[in-house]
Amino acid sequence: MPHPPSSDRTSTTRFTVGVDAALRAAGWQPGRWDIKQAEFWADALRTHVSPAGHRHAVFPAAVEAWAEFGGLHLTPTGPGRQIAPSQPHLDPLHGLHMARTLGDLGRALDTEVCPLGAESGTEALLAIDTEGRVYALDHSGDWYLGPGIDQALETLVTGVQPIRLQPSP
Repeated sequence: MPHPPSSDRTSTTRFTVGVDAALRAAGWQPGRWDIKQAEFWADALRTHVSPAGHRHAVFPAAVEAWAEFGGLHLTPTGPGRQIAPSQPHLDPLHGLHMARTLGDLGRALDTEVCPLGAESGTEALLAIDTEGRVYALDHSGDWYLGPGIDQALETLVTGVQPIRLQPSP
């Protein structure tokens, strides 16, 4: 889907200027695709079993996000729009020992959820579902970051207040 015209966007990228700059400073460039590393993470998560027998779900949306953005540690510059910007580290092994928590979230959302990374400093766990929607889980609750990885990165890096997921009644 094309982005609407905006003074915050460059003509050569799908991200706003600040997010594009943070991505490029972390080593990302258009066309980045490290499927070998993504498959390593997929295998590590698939083979991990918690002491209580919980396992990770691994699916194409997660593997694709890891292939393009995996390993990046973003350091935003400037103030956030509504909250302090996050410093996401996109390494799914941050969630290796969170299979039960992610399974519980997936059941609550009627989907499967897989780790995506963590926010440095807050240590909020970042997760992605089978449709590519992205979430953050922290001590204060579960948060919806966007319908895809691009929007989630915009939310995190620009300091937009995410939407809190409401518990089921």
